[in-house]
Amino acid sequence: MMMARKKICRFCENRIFYIDYKDDRLLHRFVTEEGKIIPRRISGTCSQHQRQLVKAIKRARHMAILPFVLEIPR
Repeated sequence: MMMARKKICRFCENRIFYIDYKDDRLLHRFVTEEGKIIPRRISGTCSQHQRQLVKAIKRARHMAILPFVLEIPR
């Protein structure tokens, strides 16, 4: 039986205190192709940074920096 490795928050690890909504390359990593925000249990971010991340993604969508849906399904 393999032990699951504990996920470490990449923002805490890199000492990032504020997640900027204008950083589209960073925010793009936390959004699926359907436009859904990746949950905390999968991304491994801490609760404080996950809340900041969700707020930044929603602000970026509202300001048209990120699209609401990345790919149109056929």
